Amino acid sequence: MKASLKPGLASTARYEVDDTRVISFMGQELGTYGTPFMLRDIERTCRTLAVDHLDEGEDSVGAHVTLDHLGPTLKGMWVEVSAKLVDVDGRRLTFEATVRDAIQEVGKARHVRFVVDKARQKERLAAKAAKLAALGAAPA
Repeated sequence: MKASLKPGLASTARYEVDDTRVISFMGQELGTYGTPFMLRDIERTCRTLAVDHLDEGEDSVGAHVTLDHLGPTLKGMWVEVSAKLVDVDGRRLTFEATVRDAIQEVGKARHVRFVVDKARQKERLAAKAAKLAALGAAPA
């Protein structure tokens, strides 16, 4: 991690609420920005903010999210996710995020990510895959 990774860093990203971000289970007429997609956009914004301050071979993974989806956003609108790094505790990064559309705040979250060494993560995943293979199973 670079010395620049410290509380106070902030970033905003804009996302279009298109077909890939809209719920469909209530029918096309009631399709709005879905909570899982809001979560994905928050994670993406926080990760992008962190990556700019990580060393070569590092990345970050999500570990915990507390999310309030406060209101609907119509298909065709945009949302802006504003993320702020509020705490750095070793490899643990804590962010606060807000999500706004053109009219109102529609979400807020607290998100924890961990900085990982990609080479070590690859080793951990290979070890888990080997354990799975020993059980006679294969990953999907």
